Amino acid sequence: MCGIVGAVLAEGVSASIEDAIKRLHHRGPDDQGNWSEGVTRLGFTRLSIIDLTEAGHQPMASPDGRFVIAFNGEIYNFPELRAQLDAAGETFRGHSDTEVLLRIFAREGLEKCLQKLRGMFAFAVWDRQERTLSLARDRLGVKPIVYAETPRGFLFGSEIQALFALDPLLSREPDYQGIDHFLTFQYVPAPLSGFAAVRKLPPAHAMVVRDARVERLFRYWDLDLTRKSALGFPEACEALREQVLEATRLRLVSDVPLGAFLSGGIDSGITVAAMAKLGASPLRTFSIGFEDERFNELPYAKEVADYLGTEHHEMMVKADAVEIMPKMIDHLGEPLADNSVMPTYYVSKFARTGVTVALTGDGGDEVFAGYRRFYQIRRMEWLARRGLIPLWRGVRRLAVAVENRTHPGRTPRRFPATRADEMLGLAGVARYQHLLAFFSDAEKEGMVTPYFRERAGRPSATDYLAAHFDRPGDDVLNRYLYLDLTTYLPEDILFKVDITSMASSLECRSPFLDHKLIEFAASLPGGYKLSAAGRHKHILKEAFAAWLPRGFMDRPKKGFSVPLSRWLKDDLAGMMRETLVSRKTLARWFRQDVIERYVDEHLSGRASHSTRLWPLLVLSLWTERFKVDA
Repeated sequence: MCGIVGAVLAEGVSASIEDAIKRLHHRGPDDQGNWSEGVTRLGFTRLSIIDLTEAGHQPMASPDGRFVIAFNGEIYNFPELRAQLDAAGETFRGHSDTEVLLRIFAREGLEKCLQKLRGMFAFAVWDRQERTLSLARDRLGVKPIVYAETPRGFLFGSEIQALFALDPLLSREPDYQGIDHFLTFQYVPAPLSGFAAVRKLPPAHAMVVRDARVERLFRYWDLDLTRKSALGFPEACEALREQVLEATRLRLVSDVPLGAFLSGGIDSGITVAAMAKLGASPLRTFSIGFEDERFNELPYAKEVADYLGTEHHEMMVKADAVEIMPKMIDHLGEPLADNSVMPTYYVSKFARTGVTVALTGDGGDEVFAGYRRFYQIRRMEWLARRGLIPLWRGVRRLAVAVENRTHPGRTPRRFPATRADEMLGLAGVARYQHLLAFFSDAEKEGMVTPYFRERAGRPSATDYLAAHFDRPGDDVLNRYLYLDLTTYLPEDILFKVDITSMASSLECRSPFLDHKLIEFAASLPGGYKLSAAGRHKHILKEAFAAWLPRGFMDRPKKGFSVPLSRWLKDDLAGMMRETLVSRKTLARWFRQDVIERYVDEHLSGRASHSTRLWPLLVLSLWTERFKVDA
């Protein structure tokens, strides 16, 4: 796992690749290198995982010198690919997956090369003969690539901060449409970023750059939701166990110490159980907990660790959010308001004390319907198809009235009383957006200034979701799983894990992100994942029940989160007042009276606005630390 950065400059423009490499040192503290020729610059920082020798050094040139690569990630099937190359007469200098990747690229070109890769990757290859730069990102979007196409040249890198180091003149004007999306989802979706000048290469995409301009941008992989498995449920369970074991086996190859995160949840538990089945030794597991028992899963993690006999390490965290938040924003480079950034950073930092590689359970919720929203949206779709929405609205209205009558001492609730009730007046993906939204479109319109709305244009979050949802396939749940898999998973979860783990020089790998496993899961009926009775991750729980303690599969789900409401009242109250109220950091974008009302009501205890104040605080700190031209 590494950091990559580079440029194809306009004639007469200079750039300091060394400064950009320094900004990525945390991603690769073991080695660094740079390569320059004419207008081209490639830079690299190395976290040594496979082939720790000088033979794995990058940027790496092909034997004939035509191609030069900078590669971040892991090609899990590289031994199989290398065997094919050996049979074709290739000879190798070392045993790194980088060298295998480069040879395949040189022999078969970008598109055929991508079809053969099984792994997580972001790479850049300069063709000295054709004078073209090829960039590619893995299918699920585990590894990031950001880029900027400017009059001074084409820039790319693993993190946004490296682009500003490469070209200090790069515009810091915000992308207002990206910020508008951030208010809805708490992330900025690709290809947008927080900055108008910076784009993100979407997952499963590649591009070719010629003369410092993007010549071609294309998608090279997608899920086919019309492909259906004929397996019955017991047979599907058996096949799923085989898929998980194979995906895990591939991710155990490492020349450095390897372990796993153990959160106390189902996905990480299955991952560790698979490692145990495959004979991983020593099997090191790492867990963190919080003093607030509502967010502490250490007892569940220890239960699994004891059951599987792991070498378990746990730590109680007293998070210093005031110190960690600015540091994380510096690494993220753009606003991301997922508050699990902090516990993910802490568990990564803790795991790094014992290992260099950690397996995780990331992707399980999105692939196997782990979130409550999948049940809610499936029920709503069922009602809509049968024309029962008006009847259900009446039932819910009556239920709220009865509840008020039977609880006379409690503040009466008004219909619609829940987000699910509010969805009854919406249609299609707008319902799904409403379940996800931190600020609804109506709330945003009551908060943003005319200045902001003029620059952001009309709200387009629904269009963004529809573009991922509107595709062939008659299983509505699988289409919503695909929606999560191509939006929330890469833009929030995987972005967060990459940045927080690499901030501690730790490589994370997840078997549930194996594209072959995901293709298999997508072919199964939605009812295998979310049962008719509403059991989430149904096939996972059935297939792996014997691998974990009795009863473990059906305990209530806990998210990997923090006591955010309390932090905003205590630890972060001073920072929040200073940035949002005293300095009025966001006053040009958002109505100051609304912001101050949120702050006042939250700190006084009259109302809880943590889900509104947290993204606003993150956004304000980002604008200050990156000197955004707001």
